[in-house]
Amino acid sequence: MISGQCFCGHVRYELSGEPKFACHCHCESCRRAAGAAFVTWVTFAGDDLALTSGTISEYRSSPGVRRGHCAICGTTITYWWDKRPEEIDIALATLDDTTGIDPSAHIWVEDKVPWLVINDGLPQYKTTISAGEPA
Repeated sequence: MISGQCFCGHVRYELSGEPKFACHCHCESCRRAAGAAFVTWVTFAGDDLALTSGTISEYRSSPGVRRGHCAICGTTITYWWDKRPEEIDIALATLDDTTGIDPSAHIWVEDKVPWLVINDGLPQYKTTISAGEPA
């Protein structure tokens, strides 16, 4: 069982399955939602997520996208995309233990902040991996 929480501890959750994929997203929406240079997401089956305390407030940030956060402290927690209804993305840094979950790519690099240098050797994509556009 993988567990996690928001900054203030109001929202706690458990994930029953195995992570499918993890990546660093540099899109403008993620940057603005989190107030950070990028957000690292880890993908699970949507049914794997169970809240154990609190509630996640959701915001429709763009057509087909719901972003979840703690209504008390504002921590970014979830990302649901209607094009992948069977999956949910969890902000990796909200997990209690991130050991063994290593991001494997950078996406939306065309939106990255200009002062960030990416030199970790991971593949970089202009937009999404499914678009297959190397940066």
